[in-house]
Amino acid sequence: MSSAVKTQSYICRMVEKETKGWGDTLPALERLANRYAIPFWTMNNIRIGRAKTVEGGIMRRVKLAYLDMCERQLKNLQHELELEGGDTADDLDADLLAEVQSLAAKVTQAKKGIRA
Repeated sequence: MSSAVKTQSYICRMVEKETKGWGDTLPALERLANRYAIPFWTMNNIRIGRAKTVEGGIMRRVKLAYLDMCERQLKNLQHELELEGGDTADDLDADLLAEVQSLAAKVTQAKKGIRA
């Protein structure tokens, strides 16, 4: 898989998670561009397949942004599980919480590996 295709996949998944409904694709892309300081048109050109190659620095920033988004989602899930665990704590909730914490640790390690 080429770097452009891999980066396109990251951007498409990020836009999918960021959109709030029909017609929100470009505003979602704008929000992501502002949040992660990646130029809007660069992200859009990669997303629609216009960019055939991707510079290493952009690919690295997009991957870090994707991992940051994953980390945010895991923190939200962890918070929800902790709230539910307070009412009726059972083994399944504890196992799920442990799994989410494990995934969050892996994402944090992956981010450190990319930054190094």
